Amino acid sequence: MALADVFDIEKNKVSEIELSDAVFSAEINEATIYDVVKMQLASRRSGTAQTKERGDISGGGKKPWRQKGTGRARAGTSRSPLWRGGGTVFGPHPRDYGYSLPKKVRRKALISALSMKFRDEKMTILRDFPMEEISTKAFQKLVDRLGLKKVLFVIDDENTVLMKSSRNIKNVKMIRSEGINVYDILKYEHLILLEPSVKKIEGALLS
Repeated sequence: MALADVFDIEKNKVSEIELSDAVFSAEINEATIYDVVKMQLASRRSGTAQTKERGDISGGGKKPWRQKGTGRARAGTSRSPLWRGGGTVFGPHPRDYGYSLPKKVRRKALISALSMKFRDEKMTILRDFPMEEISTKAFQKLVDRLGLKKVLFVIDDENTVLMKSSRNIKNVKMIRSEGINVYDILKYEHLILLEPSVKKIEGALLS
């Protein structure tokens, strides 16, 4: 078991916590991380690109000229893909780009990402984050006090005050432990876990 310091919002060490080596000190598999991030980004694609084929374009029902005798190439419709204003050949249509990876692969990638943050000393554990009322300004002051800029906060349960206080701050994101994912861990430079969320994450990944 690895030991990690637990801090209060003033950056004072208040205690220590044992971290599971299987979650925070595991072997880092970069290939698995790449596969899962690629899957997450693919799932976020809107997939709304669409072009019109010749059957989707109005008009063009009349044959432009007679078949023979004009000296020109034969043509049956002015909406041919060869003509200006005609349809598109094999163009994109709305589709779902999302796909899934095995649960074991996703779990391994998440463990690798957490272990990477812990190894690089980019992970901080806070005892709590006390805020009594919704205030973006007050939340920003607390983040500045920690000396961090691009931060992902992971909380253990639904906290409306923290969620609403942080959502308009650039480069700061607040998520629950159930929603922790590889892409967000890598996107944000620093990871901050509230102490109760640590056991929840370990429980979910080791179950």
